[in-house]
Amino acid sequence: MPRTAGTSAEASAEPSGPVVSFTRMEDGTREDYELLSRLEDDFAADTADRVLAHLRQLSGSVGGYQVDRLEHSLQSATRAHRDGAEEEMVVAALLHDIDDLLAPHSHGELAALLLRPFVTERTHWIVRHHGLFQLVYYAHHMGRDPNARDRYRDHPWYQDAVDFCHRWDQSSFDPDYDSLPLEFFEPMVRRIFARDPFSLWPRGRS
Repeated sequence: MPRTAGTSAEASAEPSGPVVSFTRMEDGTREDYELLSRLEDDFAADTADRVLAHLRQLSGSVGGYQVDRLEHSLQSATRAHRDGAEEEMVVAALLHDIDDLLAPHSHGELAALLLRPFVTERTHWIVRHHGLFQLVYYAHHMGRDPNARDRYRDHPWYQDAVDFCHRWDQSSFDPDYDSLPLEFFEPMVRRIFARDPFSLWPRGRS
């Protein structure tokens, strides 16, 4: 039966370039996986562009705060930069809420996974847990435990997460703050995502 023209979504399902020979991964050949590796490398090279584009989508997403999520991100990163934080931590401050739109209940974990191959375990851990550490500022108003972060009190990066939240995150909802523009941080984002990615295998501390 001949195929008729479909929707754009249907049309997009058609591969436009070279494809592997298999329909089940167990049947793949070395040549298939070498092809996939090359294509994945080409795709991964544009990660910074996609990250920056997604970050811009936070513009206008107020959600009850006096600033939108993009301004909050810029403000957090600006404070980190002006405090003399290392570049990857500035980028972490910029991107710590990037997944608010997709995962409002687990945005910290998703942002941490985005950064994970390109940053130290310390930076990944701080971003992953920042939502829990933020509870100290408001959980008591909602019948929740503001001291939930104390379960990590003996963790070597506990104080780093406390400082991240107190100095750069919880304080960055000020509409009068002179945040630096996204263009200022763009070269930093590109340098971080141009790093050789770490392995995605387990990396120790949880």
